[in-house]
Amino acid sequence: MKIGVLVFPGSNCDHDTYNVIDAVAHQPVTFLWHASEDLQGCDAILVPGGFAYGDYLRTGALARFAPIMGSVKKFAASGGPVMGICNGFQILCESGLLPGALMRNAGLRYICKQVHLRTETTDSPFTNLLSRGEVLQMPIGHMEGNYFCDDATLAAMKKADRIAFRYSTPTGEVTPEANPNGSLENIAGILSEGRNVLGMMPHPDRSSEALLGSADGLKLFQGLINSLQTV
Repeated sequence: MKIGVLVFPGSNCDHDTYNVIDAVAHQPVTFLWHASEDLQGCDAILVPGGFAYGDYLRTGALARFAPIMGSVKKFAASGGPVMGICNGFQILCESGLLPGALMRNAGLRYICKQVHLRTETTDSPFTNLLSRGEVLQMPIGHMEGNYFCDDATLAAMKKADRIAFRYSTPTGEVTPEANPNGSLENIAGILSEGRNVLGMMPHPDRSSEALLGSADGLKLFQGLINSLQTV
């Protein structure tokens, strides 16, 4: 097993993500440079947070054209697991691997704080060790985290159980007050039609060790590793 972490000019959570796989989960991991097309035989791909290409034009708009993303799209189309975190979520939406878009936060302010999110599905390589309704604590750090999609897309995702996480209260209530950025129906993370691509705005990479205030994020990486080991 080997997991790849993409690196774009402007990535700033690539080392955080690498550290979780290497030093916390103790699994083989490698960096994958944006200008390469070689996924180096990786069994899963992590698209980290940051400001790929400086977020010029629009978040993720330039990263979608990186040579590495062509390979990631082929990998995902073949069923390979891909997780996009924060800017990674934005890149996956821009690349067409996930539906919808991440708009500016409702308050037009950058938000960096701890939030709670409720697990909506356990049917994915990333959430298989969670239980439905389980509340996790993770930090967010974004300006464009306001998820939006059209009514037909939302209905299709809900029918297929593809909403992975919703912002909630610590007790799991999905309320307007628990929504930090105006995201449609408090959506914090979604899955692709094949359920092998996850995009989420909260940072499991920044919440995988108790020293950071929460180790809840580690459950997602452990779920991914578990799914790879049982294939």
